[in-house]
Order: sequence, then C-alpha cells, then structure tokens
Amino acid sequence: MSDISLYFVKKGTGSPLILLHGNGENSGYFSHQIDFFAQEYTVFALDTRGHGQSPRGTAPFTITQFAQDLLDFLDRQNISQADILGFSDGGNIALKFGLSHPERVTRLGLNGANLDPSGVKPAVQLPIVLGYKIASLFAGKDPKALHNAELLGLMVREPHIAPASLKRLSIPVLVIAGSRDMIRQSHTRLIAESLPDSTLQIISGSHFIAARNPAAFNAAVQDFFAAHPI
Repeated sequence: MSDISLYFVKKGTGSPLILLHGNGENSGYFSHQIDFFAQEYTVFALDTRGHGQSPRGTAPFTITQFAQDLLDFLDRQNISQADILGFSDGGNIALKFGLSHPERVTRLGLNGANLDPSGVKPAVQLPIVLGYKIASLFAGKDPKALHNAELLGLMVREPHIAPASLKRLSIPVLVIAGSRDMIRQSHTRLIAESLPDSTLQIISGSHFIAARNPAAFNAAVQDFFAAHPI
C-alpha cells in the first residue's frame, strides 16, 4: 500500500471516471470536465503525489510509482473498474496503469501522452532539459529547486514505454491531442496505431485543449464513450 493518501475531488453519480492531470498541475486543471462528466459519471479528479494537495511522501517520484498510487487509490475507494482519462504526464500514468492492470480499466483516454521523451518537440524539450539541469544544481540547498528538479526530471527521464507493448492492451482507448500540441503528431499517431482498439482525435488547439477548447474536447470524449458503451 502507498505511503500516502491522494487528495481528490469527487462529484456526480454513476460509474467511476478518474481524471489525471499533467506535470506540475493539480485536479483543478479539469475544471471544465468535472461538472460536465459528473452529469453521467462519478468523477474522481486526483492530485498526483507531490502535486496540489497530495503529499510528496518518501516513495520514488516516477510514473511507475504514480501508477501504483492510482492502484492503491482505487483499492481504498473500493473501485474495481473505472474509466481513466489522463492528460500529459497523467496520460502516461494512465497508460502505464492500463498496461499493468488492464482488468481495472473499462475505457482509457490518453490526452497529449508520450511513450518516451523523444515524443516531445525539441523546441519544448530543450528548455525543459536546461531547466532541469539548473534546478538540479540548487536542489541540495533549496526545497523549491528540489521540487522543480523532480517535476522537470520526470519529463527529461520518463516515460519509457515500448510501442510494441501497446499491442497487448485490448481495451478501447481514445488517443487525443491538439493540432499544435507539444507532442509530435507522428508520435501521437504511433501511439494510436500501436493499440488494437484505438480512436484518434486531433482537436484544434495546443497541448492544453481540455482547458482551452473544452467544448470540442468534452464532445470528443463523450462521443468515444458513446461509441464504446460499458
């Protein structure tokens, strides 16, 4: 069992839908999704370990650990199966969790996810690498620098998911990204093409389509759910 308890926002009734935010954010990122999907689902918007109101704890700060935290959360909430929708690093957590525990996932949504750091456009990744190196220099003396180094380190070092491993994930998966996403579109298409049962949606906007183009984003997710009823 995890060394921490994750903070979460819960709203609505119906089958469970888990929302996983991106790196450096919190459950508030999904402010345009929580109320919308709570009309039909019991929405659980989580704060990842060391994000928002969830404590850092002492366990490793890795995508694998975050997936373990999610498993522990589902167990604590007595949720045997859930829809999971993850954004950015949250999408990476969702994918890692789905590969490890497919029996716990009904349908999976991957928004702006990547299989490895090379999936991020160089113009975005290079400043991240530089920021990580700078934060690491001061991490031993400044708690804020240490926190920044941990966050940036996730994007520099992780994830590492082989495209071939996606072929064993038979559940329905929505792969969704912005038309001007920080993830290479060829990489997003690779994810979709590597999955046996995927739906690819490219929506007008940046990496942050759920926040900045919520009407189109919510409609795409709703259509995906409707096309793959439980």
